[in-house]
Amino acid sequence: MAELQAKGQRVIVTAGAAGIGRAISEALVSAGARVHICDVDRAALDACARSLAVGTTIADVADEADVDRLFDEAAGALGGLDALVNNAGIAGPTGAIEEISPAEWRRCIDVDLTGQFLCARRAVPLLKATGGGAIVNMSSAAGRFGYAYRTPYSAAKWGVIGLTESLAKELGPASIAVNAILPGIVAGPRIERVIGARAGQLGLTHAEMEKQYLEKVSLRRMVSAEDVAHMVLFLISPLGRNVSGQSLGVCGNVEAL
Repeated sequence: MAELQAKGQRVIVTAGAAGIGRAISEALVSAGARVHICDVDRAALDACARSLAVGTTIADVADEADVDRLFDEAAGALGGLDALVNNAGIAGPTGAIEEISPAEWRRCIDVDLTGQFLCARRAVPLLKATGGGAIVNMSSAAGRFGYAYRTPYSAAKWGVIGLTESLAKELGPASIAVNAILPGIVAGPRIERVIGARAGQLGLTHAEMEKQYLEKVSLRRMVSAEDVAHMVLFLISPLGRNVSGQSLGVCGNVEAL
């Protein structure tokens, strides 16, 4: 019977040194994968390398030269590739559309969507050389709902769904499965900042804003970074080998944003 494991698999995780990315890196290493991560935070990368058996590259996924260096270093260290986890992303600005600058818009789209394209285009030849594999793209509950005052983020995450479904069709004949994960409200510092910014936008307290968020979640609770990591592990494990082209919520069923 197939197992939830990744023994010997060679995996690149973008933004793998903190938050959801760190949880993914830990889950994969624990499951026997050989992992290479990138991040923009050198201190976080160094801390990760000290506590986990991972390779590291400092890289911004929105920078084509950085992505090329990441894949050159990772392919050299791993000797090939079995899976890419496109995890890197930023929250982007919170504000009315007329208040968001073009520079803020571009930066959010560049990291959250274009960065996944840049990584996928380098990963696919390596996956084809392996004979198949998996790509897991990080979208969001904002990839299936409009999100007032967070338009750049939502637009990018909807774009990730289109990228995922297109690549699943394109790469399926090469035995490459492509899926998107849609986390909901993930407990941690990032959502605390997002809730705080939205509360300020609407003139509410942090507690009032958090209550409104959770009232739109069927299970009435946040999810953890580990919950998301377990879905990644499932998708690249033998158990998930016939799952492709899917948008999989790990969100407690977010009903609206």
